[in-house]
Amino acid sequence: MPNIDSSIRQLRTDAKRTIRNKAIRTECKSSITKAEKAINAGKADTAKTAAATALSTLDKAASKGIIHPNNAARRKARLIKKLNAVK
Repeated sequence: MPNIDSSIRQLRTDAKRTIRNKAIRTECKSSITKAEKAINAGKADTAKTAAATALSTLDKAASKGIIHPNNAARRKARLIKKLNAVK
């Protein structure tokens, strides 16, 4: 446990950020998984809407700095590639 006041405050903010970031990361992963399951099932309409949701969550995470923008771009590209293969 830190002794310096500013370090104690920073510890509190880090804990809050960790909780927020974990929730958003989990949401990204869940939406990608949902889209991939729809793609693998061959449901084009469901897959398209699920993929749009996944792309949106990735963009939001990248804009908030939770994941790196290149990481988001890579994941989006892989998902779109799988979606286009189904069509």
